[in-house]
Amino acid sequence: MIVLRYLFEGQEGYGALQGEVVHALQGDIFGSYKTGDAIAPLEAVTLLTPVKPSKIVAIGRNYRAHAAEMGADLPKEPLLFLKPPSSVIGPGDTILLPPQSSRVEHEAELAVIIGRRAKDVPWNAALTYVFGCTIANDVTARDLQRADGQWTRGKGFDTFCPLGPWIVTNLDTAAVGIRARVNGVVRQDGHTRDLIFDVPYLVSYISKVMTLEPGDVILTGTPAGVGPLDAGDVVEIEIDNLGVLRNPVAYAGA
Repeated sequence: MIVLRYLFEGQEGYGALQGEVVHALQGDIFGSYKTGDAIAPLEAVTLLTPVKPSKIVAIGRNYRAHAAEMGADLPKEPLLFLKPPSSVIGPGDTILLPPQSSRVEHEAELAVIIGRRAKDVPWNAALTYVFGCTIANDVTARDLQRADGQWTRGKGFDTFCPLGPWIVTNLDTAAVGIRARVNGVVRQDGHTRDLIFDVPYLVSYISKVMTLEPGDVILTGTPAGVGPLDAGDVVEIEIDNLGVLRNPVAYAGA
C-alpha cells in the first residue's frame, strides 16, 4: 500500500495511491482507517511530508564504506543522533544552504516510519511496530559537524530533512538499492544488505533508549558517496520500490 499526505483545493489529508489516483484515507492511519472516495489524479495534488514526526532518530556510520570515507571507526553499537522536526520538508521543497556553512552535503537514506508506540521492543517483534518506509535525505553541514564535535547544529538546520514522496507498507527493508543523483549524475549507489545494524535491530535498540511514537522516523544511515550541494542543484534520492525524492537547492535568504 502507498500512503501519502496531500494538499488539494486547500484541504490537507492522508490518501492512498491506487494506480495514478489518490483516494482519501478516513480515520487514523496509525490506528483504524478505511479507504474512501477518489480525490484527484496524483498529478493534480501537491505532495506534503508523508508524516509529521515528534522526533527523527538518525543513525551515523551504519554502512562500512561510508564510515571509511569519513575516516571513522565502525561503531560497536548504533550511533544515535536526533534531527529536529523543524528540519523536515517534503518532496519538491527547497533545501536551503545556511550562511554559517561552506560545505553542505547530501546523504541518501532509507527512512522507517513507526506505526505504534514502541518501548522495550524485542528484536524479533520489531517489524510489527513499523508502519512503512519512505525516502530521506539527511542533509549535513559537514564543516560544522566536524568543527563542533557533535552533530546537532550540522544536522539540524531548517530544511535539512527532506522526506517523501510517500510511505510504502510491507517493504523488505533488507533488499533495496539506494541511489543519490545531483543534477542527474549518480553520487551514491548502495544497498541495504550492507547495513551494519539492520532495521529490526535499530527499532529494538532505540526503543530501549527512548519511547518511539506513531509517526516517528528512523533514518537508517547512508552509503558511501556523500558529496557537496550548491545553489541551483537538484538532488534526487531513489530507493527501489519507493520512488524518487527530489528537492532543489538554494541559498537561504536568496
